[in-house]
Amino acid sequence: MLGLPKSTEFNRRIPKQKFYENLTVSPALKRIFVEQIRVIWWRNKIDPATMNLATGETVTEIEVFEVCLSAPQLDAAVLRQIDKEIPYHILFLLEYEGKYQAWTAYKEAAGSRTNAFRVGSYYHTDWMEEAALPLKLDGLNTDKVYENFVRQIAGETLTSGTGETLKESVDRDTRRQELQKQIAALQVKVRRERQLNKQVQLNAELKRLKKELEEL
Repeated sequence: MLGLPKSTEFNRRIPKQKFYENLTVSPALKRIFVEQIRVIWWRNKIDPATMNLATGETVTEIEVFEVCLSAPQLDAAVLRQIDKEIPYHILFLLEYEGKYQAWTAYKEAAGSRTNAFRVGSYYHTDWMEEAALPLKLDGLNTDKVYENFVRQIAGETLTSGTGETLKESVDRDTRRQELQKQIAALQVKVRRERQLNKQVQLNAELKRLKKELEEL
């Protein structure tokens, strides 16, 4: 897929029940797997053994999963569950009636001696033909290839002219999303507040948060 070298092709079907057999998976999440997903294919494996790439410091290999859907929506909790089960970085290609979306999340080691990962917010493209997906394998090592995939999918969301790292870009975007939620909640409080002194306090906090958002 994606015009990747034949050497990266894996093309193995993964039983979807593999991801919800865990006793900690809720019945609701299991139902999503059953109802929203038709089949999962492990299409490609990108690493130094399958391509002329150096091993990165944090990314050892990148898996390309094609997730064929029963409807054009998928709960991101499903992808998060798969990400938790697979101790590698994953590029998801969601397919529905011949159209595709590329999804990925910033994923980093949890810092323990296990294979646990912390999975951040997901970024995704619009629905489009596979050939139109804005994905290009670019980089001399697996770290850089993964970073470029994330940035290509996220688009302007993670664009920065300061030369920041991928983690810094993701942290900045996470903070931006937090500020937007806080601002929206404060605006509701200001409209509902009847006491003038409290309105002044809320507006001062609102002004501070808006200034921080502008500076991100």
